[in-house]
Amino acid sequence: MKKFFQEIKADIKFKSAGPGQKLTDSVGEKNPKEKSPQLGLRQPRQGPTDEAQMAAAAALARLEQKQPRARGPTSQDSIRNQVRKELQAEATSSNSPGAPGTNVVSEPKEEISPHLAVPGVYFICPLTGVTLKKDQRDAHIKEAILSHFSTDPVAASIMKIHTFNRDRDRVKLGVDTIAKYLDNIHLHPEEERYQKIKLQNKVFQERINCLEGTHEFFEAIGFRKVTLPVPDQEGSEEFYVLGEAARAQPESLEQHKRQLLNAEPVRATLDRQRRVFCPSALASHFELPADFFSLTAEEVKREQRLRTEAVERLSSLRTKAMREKEEQRELRKYTYALLRVRLPDGCLLQGTFYARERLPVLFQFVREALQNDWLPFELRASGGQRLVEDQALALNECGLVPSALLTFSWDASVLEDMRAAGAEPATSVLRPELLAAMEQLS
Repeated sequence: MKKFFQEIKADIKFKSAGPGQKLTDSVGEKNPKEKSPQLGLRQPRQGPTDEAQMAAAAALARLEQKQPRARGPTSQDSIRNQVRKELQAEATSSNSPGAPGTNVVSEPKEEISPHLAVPGVYFICPLTGVTLKKDQRDAHIKEAILSHFSTDPVAASIMKIHTFNRDRDRVKLGVDTIAKYLDNIHLHPEEERYQKIKLQNKVFQERINCLEGTHEFFEAIGFRKVTLPVPDQEGSEEFYVLGEAARAQPESLEQHKRQLLNAEPVRATLDRQRRVFCPSALASHFELPADFFSLTAEEVKREQRLRTEAVERLSSLRTKAMREKEEQRELRKYTYALLRVRLPDGCLLQGTFYARERLPVLFQFVREALQNDWLPFELRASGGQRLVEDQALALNECGLVPSALLTFSWDASVLEDMRAAGAEPATSVLRPELLAAMEQLS
């Protein structure tokens, strides 16, 4: 088979080589009159002919029918792949932009649609209240924390410790060690050895010095850096020594310790971008921006690994555990979800969520938009799937990513009680301020 494809390629190269030359002619004996028209009529190198391509395709089809699909790549697979690559390379070279007589078709540029369902994914800084793009949030939060040192250095240093250091285990170890230092001072106020901390101490270097913000914290709560002589040794070393003002207020140290232990990293919160639309036939049409599909570097590596496993997965029987593992991979594919809720009057309530957020968050989002937020209600996905708030499933586990249209209805028991009392539920269920900001879905 390899020889067969080599003959096909040789025939292609022979036909595209142009007119030949007599063996009796010397290299220098060329007729100049024949040279010029030959140059003028010279054609660019052509790809495989239609007959050759049809023959190659037929041979490949016969070979694939005879040979059962193996679990892994075989030598024949390698030959077929190599032939395909070479034929494609020859066709590409013959159609390259530099080849004469070819039409170059430029790739269409991606156009940003003016009718996106949402302009992008945005976040809100909890310190400043500023709305930020996804790639702006970390830099803005760091800048806000650093600017907070001028007003409250203790709180700013605590935020810096928990936010600037990503390794949570290392942060916990360092914070617990600092708390131990402060406990010793509080429990033994008369002990001079607890009032100072040796900076070159192994524990201090391994657990505290490696964290950003720890030095600022010690200085903010009353420690000052002092160089002291070492007893029975030549030279001196640096220490953190607690100042007199801080010693006189041990309850402040205890308060700072609790504040340090209970703090959390400062993270930007997802902006729901709540919007209300008039009834529209485009309710189920979602045109999402690239933010909903962007992958991190880790996710890109994972996708590449999944592609390399595709051949083996397709050629082997999959167990239930394997299928469940693949389903979990699909659940982690999206980071955000854009959801719309169709209300009884046809209006649409829209919001942005994390794909891993739970159903109670979605129900709370809808409840905050209702006039009668105390009445129980139901949400159903496409196909009539009823979403149960108490189950606390993630949105991606319910198939609501990257977008979904849900249907709102009052709880059946509530409707029966209202109708038994001779009343009907109002068709407009949203708060007046939301109705006043209603938009047209385009």
